Amino acid sequence: MKLHEYQSKALLSMYGMLVPRGGLAATPAEARQVAKRLGGPCYVKAQVYAGGRAKAGGIRKAATPEEAEGTAAALLGSRLVTPQTGPEGVPIHRVLVEESLEVERELYLGIVIDGGTESVVVMASQSGGIDVEAVAREHPELILRQVVDPLVGFQAYQGRRLAIDMGLPASIARSLAPQMLALYELFIAKDCSLAEINPLVITRDGRIVALDAKLNVDDDALFRHEDLAALRDWSQLDPLEAKAGQAGLSYVKLEGDVGCLMNGAGMAMATLDAIQAAGLSPANFLDVGGAGDAERVATAMSILLDDPSVRRVLVNVFGGIARCDDIARGILQAFTPERQGIPLVVRLLGTNLDEGKAIFRASGLRVRFADTLLEAIQALQET
Repeated sequence: MKLHEYQSKALLSMYGMLVPRGGLAATPAEARQVAKRLGGPCYVKAQVYAGGRAKAGGIRKAATPEEAEGTAAALLGSRLVTPQTGPEGVPIHRVLVEESLEVERELYLGIVIDGGTESVVVMASQSGGIDVEAVAREHPELILRQVVDPLVGFQAYQGRRLAIDMGLPASIARSLAPQMLALYELFIAKDCSLAEINPLVITRDGRIVALDAKLNVDDDALFRHEDLAALRDWSQLDPLEAKAGQAGLSYVKLEGDVGCLMNGAGMAMATLDAIQAAGLSPANFLDVGGAGDAERVATAMSILLDDPSVRRVLVNVFGGIARCDDIARGILQAFTPERQGIPLVVRLLGTNLDEGKAIFRASGLRVRFADTLLEAIQALQET
């Protein structure tokens, strides 16, 4: 789960890290009030789940409160398109208005979970800012790393080593190491999968300030963090993905026309691979899980069918904990009269298989049954 910049900075402050003075605004008038309170030049920053905002015009400087108001009016209610959003962009509902700082140097600081080392890795670079991706691509030697032993955690000497290797003076290195420790403590305490400060700036008066911040929280750990789960901004997600997420379903919108309903993530991925290998294109990933009751299946199928790109549907379900008759009843609930012309290919196996097939046969839908995934794919090709 992603957090907005203003939410991430609030957490950084709780752990003792410095962030710019500022305030959140949902209207142009509120942006003007915040800028007036700051009493000087400021930045108006679109709050969206995407990087690359500066180059896309989502971060703009304002010299006066009136200019901040006009900038907020231009941003609020629009959609920001960056390399991370796709051509449709994401909506801007809030802006963060922050003081302008006199920056001496821009650094990069990030923490990720690295599958290669099976550890948390703290990364830092002397070349922070909007072009850090290019730095990582063209000069990977400038991205410094410290692997963290999970038994002892991130140590102060590792922070000092990163700071010195970035070419920072000893006085700055001594101040920066505690900031790294604070970010690591936040990363662990909040079950983050990513913590990134870019840029982490050194101001002309010697302060170390998180000018931007991005935190991602592991979805599987949200049961431990109800306060963080409540911060999710569903408006930033694809509408169908948001609806599925609120229903507790695993759904990802794709670009094809074959709607797919499966249970079990492994079988779901294998099904998508088989569809793609046959020259077809899946419209979604949708896993209803092992215990798919009729209502849950109906919600899942309804979301699938709400996608206007879906022209045909494949159901590939193993009735282990889930029962095939419950799966059938749920699917039929979603096939309202206006949707009944959509071809449906069904592969069922397991508990109450015969009952499930009987329910489909009595429904009047255009159903084709398959005993194997290969047969199901061939049936799809013929629809």
